[in-house]
Amino acid sequence: MLRLLLLKSCTLFMLFATANTITVKNAAELAKANKQANPGDVIILQNGDWNNVSMTLSCAGTVENPITFKAETAGKVLITGNSNLKLGGSFIVVDGLNFSNGYAGDNAVINFRMNKTTVANNCRVTNCVINSFNNPKRMDENYWVSFSGKKNRIDHCTFLNKLNMGVLMAVTLEDDASRENFHSIDHNYFGVRLPLASNSGEIIRVGVSQHCQFNSNTQVTDNYFEHCDGETEIVSIKSGSNIVRNNLFKECQGGVVLRHGDNNTVENNIFLGNGKEGTGGVRIINAGQWVVNNLFYKCRGEGFRSPLSIMNGVPNSPANRYVPVTDAVVSNNSFVNCAPISLCEGSDTERSVAPDRVLFERNVFYNSRDSVIYHRYDDISGIHFTGNLTSQNLQQQLTTGFSKVLLVPQKTNNASIILTPKAAVSRPGDSLVKAAQGRISTNLSAIPGFWDARKLASVENNANKNSGSVWFKNAKKLTYRKAVTCKTWNDVAKAIEEVKDQPVFIMLTGNDYTIDQAISIGTDVIITSTQKKEIKFRSSAINDHVFEIKGGGSLSLDNLTMNLSVLREVTFITTDTSGSSSHGNFGMSNCSISHLKGTFFEAAKSSICDSIVIINNMYKNNKGKLFNFSNETDKKGYYNVEQLKFIGNSVVNHEDQIITMLRGGNDESTMGPLLVFRNNNISNSLCAGPQLSLYGTQKSFIEKNIFTDCNTRQTVILFEDAVRAVHLFRNNTLKNSGVVLTDKYVQSSNNKIL
Repeated sequence: MLRLLLLKSCTLFMLFATANTITVKNAAELAKANKQANPGDVIILQNGDWNNVSMTLSCAGTVENPITFKAETAGKVLITGNSNLKLGGSFIVVDGLNFSNGYAGDNAVINFRMNKTTVANNCRVTNCVINSFNNPKRMDENYWVSFSGKKNRIDHCTFLNKLNMGVLMAVTLEDDASRENFHSIDHNYFGVRLPLASNSGEIIRVGVSQHCQFNSNTQVTDNYFEHCDGETEIVSIKSGSNIVRNNLFKECQGGVVLRHGDNNTVENNIFLGNGKEGTGGVRIINAGQWVVNNLFYKCRGEGFRSPLSIMNGVPNSPANRYVPVTDAVVSNNSFVNCAPISLCEGSDTERSVAPDRVLFERNVFYNSRDSVIYHRYDDISGIHFTGNLTSQNLQQQLTTGFSKVLLVPQKTNNASIILTPKAAVSRPGDSLVKAAQGRISTNLSAIPGFWDARKLASVENNANKNSGSVWFKNAKKLTYRKAVTCKTWNDVAKAIEEVKDQPVFIMLTGNDYTIDQAISIGTDVIITSTQKKEIKFRSSAINDHVFEIKGGGSLSLDNLTMNLSVLREVTFITTDTSGSSSHGNFGMSNCSISHLKGTFFEAAKSSICDSIVIINNMYKNNKGKLFNFSNETDKKGYYNVEQLKFIGNSVVNHEDQIITMLRGGNDESTMGPLLVFRNNNISNSLCAGPQLSLYGTQKSFIEKNIFTDCNTRQTVILFEDAVRAVHLFRNNTLKNSGVVLTDKYVQSSNNKIL
């Protein structure tokens, strides 16, 4: 025995003695070091710009002596250009890389797979950042991180601003080498994913529908998700036996969706909605799911984005559709001033199977805002409610299993959280609980009744401290430079070109601008004037457009009186025609537009704007579409603007459509587009089609508008929807005007037809 111990000690000594520290300064030296690496070696990547590099690490360390590839200084090894990292070895650690100012094309930025047959096992990526590493075109899809193999880990990394199509982090289960994988995704920061305006905007997806009957055993723990609004599924579980635990979701328009696969667990998470529209929690589908001991705070999502939704299923459903909910446990969760949860969500002629054998127990609902705490859309007799507590003043008549009691809130750091009732709620001897014992690491009966107030007070500080890369700091915010006065069109073009990516404030001082070139807006540009005289725009050459708002650009027009009678461009403003993955914005206030012959604002195919806000403007004597969002004709649920607000405007003597919006297909994963059309005055306006045409707009508020002599004996407004939508058409006045064609999703009230 002693001889064996001496032999092991000698072996370990030899490994340490032969371990090397090697510095490499380019991709060729890195490849050589990888080929020659031995267990325990440390390869240092020299600080600098590593541009257009494809790094492949295939060496093999050991559990005691991994091979480490680390930045000379964490964050100062910049991976730029068309670059990616592939891991195909074992016991490799990658530490401190900074992926920025680049893209990966069809590849994943980081891939735990070297090729079709070679995967990584027991590898780790830590303390790295991927920031705005987007493919230039919005529709060019890729992942930022792709997991294959087994027992790989990504931790203490920061991921920011993914804009192009594709899941940010995907766990694949393509073959036996990647199933039952036990990957760990922990202590990471996921921040700011803007609405993608299509499906595939998830932050994390574990599995895909065709592999959903396999177990993954992936653990998603101790991460911080902030402003992750890509689509309704922030974490999409499409496999079995996964755990989502101890994560903070702050103001994310979506939630954890147990979309496919069985026996998944969502526990000890905090969903901090803070009253933000669309903030959700957990959606349950399939069998054996556990949702226990979570806090939902001011989550205001509805429907699929409800704080908690238990779905209806499809009869005899294939695994990749909607398998009915059975044998689920929803216990010990707290809901504080949340929108109502949703029971039998999605019930329709296809999803007709109500949940069955569901234990819903010891949940608490504190609500001083809403009159109801749940909506039901089908038979809930298969849900066993017991020991649930609600606020005493709740008006809703509740099913058996809820008790109205005095719940006392405690103020902590501007947050209110329920105090645990002193009286313990008895636990039923339900067969579901007994059958599931051992599935999760914590004995449910031992978990404290509800969340402690101090935990909520400290959770954000702890999340900031313990998640993400330790070296990363957000870039400084840009500030507006001194205003630039521009008397000619060349002055305007020069001012925008000179500032490059810095914001600029442009003051127009002339009255006649001859346009000899189109201007691209790639930064934040405000154009305004203090003069009251009319400004005439004329063309010296025929361009397709006057302004193009590039991805990442923002244009604001303010206090301008513009006569466009001698303008020959087809379009005044267009969004990015290249299909950029970056988002744009447009705002317009207190302006007057007259005598336009063409389209005022054209949303180019594959472009995306976060918001377009049009307030207190006058449009008169124009011929052509004002705002056109109808170029996404692929019927895949794509659209071009997340929010369009048209408020307090006047449209007089207009020929053609005012607004046309198209979101084709039957995808249900997005919140947008949203239209607010309020307090507008439309008069003497005509066009061959509807003046407002809304196809697939997910939510609209058309309120307090006056239509006078508009499209007489024709259609003024047309609503068309392929999937569920919400339209409020109320308090409008139509005088000597055409009809409004509605569908079943339009709620109409207090309108006057004169």
